[in-house]
Amino acid sequence: MIEVVNFTPVGCKECRDKTKLGIDFTMAFQPIVDISNRSIFGYEALVRGVNNEGAASILSQLNDSNRYRFDQAIRVKAIDLAKRLNLQGMLSINFLPNAVYKPETCIRATLEAAAEMNFPTDRIMFEVTEGEKVIDNDHLRNIFKEYKKHRFTTAIDDFGAGYAGLNLLADWQPNIIKLDMSLTRNVNSDRVRRALVFGIISICKQLDIKVILRALKPKKSA
Repeated sequence: MIEVVNFTPVGCKECRDKTKLGIDFTMAFQPIVDISNRSIFGYEALVRGVNNEGAASILSQLNDSNRYRFDQAIRVKAIDLAKRLNLQGMLSINFLPNAVYKPETCIRATLEAAAEMNFPTDRIMFEVTEGEKVIDNDHLRNIFKEYKKHRFTTAIDDFGAGYAGLNLLADWQPNIIKLDMSLTRNVNSDRVRRALVFGIISICKQLDIKVILRALKPKKSA
């Protein structure tokens, strides 16, 4: 179980206070395309440094004292920027499951920011990456239960690349899974990967879960 010492919830105004967080960052937005009708399904908010540093340089600054506040801050920042940029469709935000203490309390800043920016909660998708080891599965299940209660969409990112795999689907069912590129790479010529992807898609159809495939980066010409 996750033990919390001196936990103090923060509001969206506090999340905008860079001095309290001690980390300056911004967001980039990667489009998610619905190939069936060639439209934008939404955008994934990706953490970046203010000088375009990669996410790793920002995440490396996290520790037990600032992880919770950072998790709250990225939600508020993503909503703020998405609204100002007038991004349409779903807004996908990664969250740190081990930084969420009490789901009903930790979600407060998100709800405040959405209300302040007039951003519909049914356009917000919270996703957890399978690459992050979850300390407490029951805790994660409670997080998603609380998110669904507020009409947030839930998702597993990098599915097939991390710690839990199909156990996550067995324990709780998200609205969406995003297959990792390691599964989809060369799927047209790799019989084993093709069988695995078809199997996952079949399971998700039965569970009414949408599947998103990550596009492979094109090879650079010589």
